[in-house]
Amino acid sequence: MSSPSLAPPGARAGAGPLDQGRPDHRRLGRELGLFRTDPLVGAGLPLWLPHGAVIRAELERLAAEEAARTGCLRVYSPVLAKRELFERSGHWDKFAADMFPVIRVGGDELVLRPANCPHHALIYASEQRSFRDLPIRLAELAAMFRSELSGVVGGLSRVRQINLDDVHSFARPDQVQDEIAAALESVRRCYALLGIEVARYRLSLRGPGDGYLGSAAQWQDAERQLRAALREASLDYAAAEGEAAFYGPKIDVQVTDPAGREETLSTVQVDFSQPERFDLAYTGPDGQRHRPVMIHRGVLSSMDRMVAYLIERYDGAFPPWLAPVQLVVLPVTSEQEALAGSVAGQARAAGLRAGCDPAGATLGARIRRAREARIPYAAVIGASEAASGLLAVRLRDGRQLPGQPAAAVIQAIAAQAASRSPSLGLAPSPA
Repeated sequence: MSSPSLAPPGARAGAGPLDQGRPDHRRLGRELGLFRTDPLVGAGLPLWLPHGAVIRAELERLAAEEAARTGCLRVYSPVLAKRELFERSGHWDKFAADMFPVIRVGGDELVLRPANCPHHALIYASEQRSFRDLPIRLAELAAMFRSELSGVVGGLSRVRQINLDDVHSFARPDQVQDEIAAALESVRRCYALLGIEVARYRLSLRGPGDGYLGSAAQWQDAERQLRAALREASLDYAAAEGEAAFYGPKIDVQVTDPAGREETLSTVQVDFSQPERFDLAYTGPDGQRHRPVMIHRGVLSSMDRMVAYLIERYDGAFPPWLAPVQLVVLPVTSEQEALAGSVAGQARAAGLRAGCDPAGATLGARIRRAREARIPYAAVIGASEAASGLLAVRLRDGRQLPGQPAAAVIQAIAAQAASRSPSLGLAPSPA
C-alpha cells in the first residue's frame, strides 16, 4: 500500500507557517490539499481531493453510526425524479427559482432534486404501516441540488450540490415531541465529539404572507411541539419569524465561526404538509387510516458546510481521528528508510493513515513540513532508535514523548483516533 501524500500541496520550500491571518477554509483547502474548484467543472461544484475526502468520509461514518444508534433505517434514492413529484410536494411552486432546469428525456421531464423528503415520503408509502411500526426513521446521506448563481457560491460553504446527512422520521402525533428531543440529543452528542459549541437555538417560525404550505392550525401545532421539546431539554432559544421553510417550522442550531459570523449547521423540522400531499397513512388501533407527521432531521447537515466550518474551527489542525494523515515516520538518514517504511506499513495495517517522508531533506525541514501539513504525530527513527527498537514521537504542538516500542506507539495512536478524542496526548503503554 502506498503512503498518503504528506506535504501540504500549497506550501513552498522555505515558506512560512500556513496559519497566518484569520482561518479561511478556502485558503486552507488549497494549501492543505483538501478540495479544488475547476472552471471545467463549474463554480459551486468542488472536487474533493484525497485529504479532504478523508475528513468527509470520517464525518459520514459518524453520521451513519449516529443514525444506527437512534434506530434509523438506511435507504438510497435517485437524485433525479419527474417534475410531477416536486409539483406534488410543493417544491415546484415554492422553490422552482432555486432548481435546475428540467431535463427532457423522451416524454419525461426530469428534475435534479432540491430536497430528499419527497423520495423518502414515497419509500414510506411503499408498504402499509401500522401504528405499532411508528416511528419509522429513514436515513440517507444524499445529494440535492440548488441552482445558485456563480457570484454567490464559494468554497464549500455554499455549493450547487449539497451532500446532506438527512433523516426523515414518520411518527404518530403523540410521538412528535420525543422525536424532536431525540434529534436535539443527537446534535449535542455529535457536537461534543466535534468540539462545536452551540451559539444559540433559533425557533424559525412562519412569517406573514401566503408562501407556506399547510393550514394555520397545522403550523400552530408544529410550533407548539418544537417549543415543548426545547423547554423539556432546558434549552434557551430565540424565536425568529419568517425563517421557517415553506413546509414547516424548525429549530436551527446556530454556531459562530472564527470571524464571529453566525450560521446554521443543523436543523430539526416538523412537517405536516408532505404527509398530506402524498396521502401518507398508518393504521391506528381503531383500524382506521391516520396521518403521520414527518420530522426532518439534519444532525451533521451538509457535509460541505460542516467541513468548511471544521477547517476554520481547527485552522486545519484536526483532531487525530479527523486528520487526513495521522502519523508520519521520519528516518534521519537513508540507512533507516527501510525500517521507517516498515513502521509506516505496520501503522497502516493497524488502520492508521500513515506514511514515510524519506531522507531527501534535512530532518528539521521534514519536521517543519509535517507541522505545516498539520500531521498530529511524527515518529523519528535515527541510528539509536533503530538499535533500541524505540520510536521518538513528536506531537504537532511541539511536545516530545519518551521513546516507546513501535507497536506500543501504533497501538496508542490507534486508540486515540478510535476514541474520537480532540486531544493529541497518548496514554502510556502498560508496563
